[in-house]
Amino acid sequence: MLRRIIKAAIVTCCATGCLLAQTDSRAAEITAAQEHKATELKPDEPNKVERVLTRFNQDNFLENFSNGIAGFRPKIGGLANGSGFALGPEWRRTGLFNRPLAIYANGVFSFKGYQKYELGLDAPRLGHGLFFADFHAVHHNYPSLSYYGSGPDSNKSGRTDFRLEDTALDATLGMRPTRHLSFGATEGYLLNNVGPGTDTSYASAETVYSPVQAPGIDQQANFLRSAGFVEYDWRDNPGGPRRGGDYSFQFADYRDRTFGVSNFRRLDMEAQQYFSILNQRRVFALHAKSTLTYPDGDRPLPFYMQPWLGSADDLRGYRPFRFRGNNLMVMSAEYRWEVFSGLDMALFTDAGQVAMRRSDFNFSHLESDVGFGFRFNVRNQTFLRLDVGFSHEGFQIWLKFKGVFNNHPVRTASSMGDF
Repeated sequence: MLRRIIKAAIVTCCATGCLLAQTDSRAAEITAAQEHKATELKPDEPNKVERVLTRFNQDNFLENFSNGIAGFRPKIGGLANGSGFALGPEWRRTGLFNRPLAIYANGVFSFKGYQKYELGLDAPRLGHGLFFADFHAVHHNYPSLSYYGSGPDSNKSGRTDFRLEDTALDATLGMRPTRHLSFGATEGYLLNNVGPGTDTSYASAETVYSPVQAPGIDQQANFLRSAGFVEYDWRDNPGGPRRGGDYSFQFADYRDRTFGVSNFRRLDMEAQQYFSILNQRRVFALHAKSTLTYPDGDRPLPFYMQPWLGSADDLRGYRPFRFRGNNLMVMSAEYRWEVFSGLDMALFTDAGQVAMRRSDFNFSHLESDVGFGFRFNVRNQTFLRLDVGFSHEGFQIWLKFKGVFNNHPVRTASSMGDF
């Protein structure tokens, strides 16, 4: 019996020894293979796209692009909707006479022949920051703008085009008693000229619409403009707000200096409100705007002075300048979220209406749309925006080198607002 036990123990020890030897041998083989492979490893080489993006980020291309060199920098966009890609030089110099003064000049041109020239002098902090002033001159030459007729019932098939040339000179003096509150007055002169449109795909407006249907299409007036405004802006970052609000009111008087018959007054009201959650990575943006006009007697507004809807900042699911009327209201809501640093996405909806008379507004017949968008940011400022809007008339794609809701009516210089 003892022999059997000893024999079994010897067999077990031999088997265990063989197993341990095999395990040690296998471990040695794996270690040797790893050491050999390590000697043949090469550094991971990025592909061409990765190298371009890395260089783009390391060289601070966007910051250098926006800062410019010796006061010169390229200016992108800023022309009317439908002008196509626009680019031009801009020169700006700050700190004139060792004071917070700035002078700027630019010219922007598109491949479709649209033009814009600006000259300005800006004094944002006078009297220890209590006052501000600026002088602004601008000239637009738009060879083709869309006109569908006036009123909420204009037809999509009634599209025509016309040329608009205007020159505006404005001087503004204001006061900023607190950090967020500003108010003041502005005085300006506006020269207008309307002519046949150059887009051969559509009839020129004067061949379809009579002076009764489109007042001022046969002869244009120049206007003296006097306005007072007040604005309360407590947004955390105007170039890319995530919380706060901006509320503005402006009442302007337009005097017809050419014929003396098209005098009117205009009230612009606008509100923006931003709410953020989850460490400001999610933002709800609300926007509302209304423009009301008060003509003298029964004289109609010139059609080129009527407020309009259909742009990258209001009814984004409709064509540019789709609706015109003496009065308008529009509301928008957006939900934005950060995809990664430098890119936000957004879902939005817009609803609005134009009316020839203020009493004609009808909330049950608002034009509306929905859509989505992308916001590309640098230094917490939106420098490029892509929006796609959908409505019952189709869809529209908007590409803008600015944030949304940045165009508000305070001290607007163009006949139709600026872009």
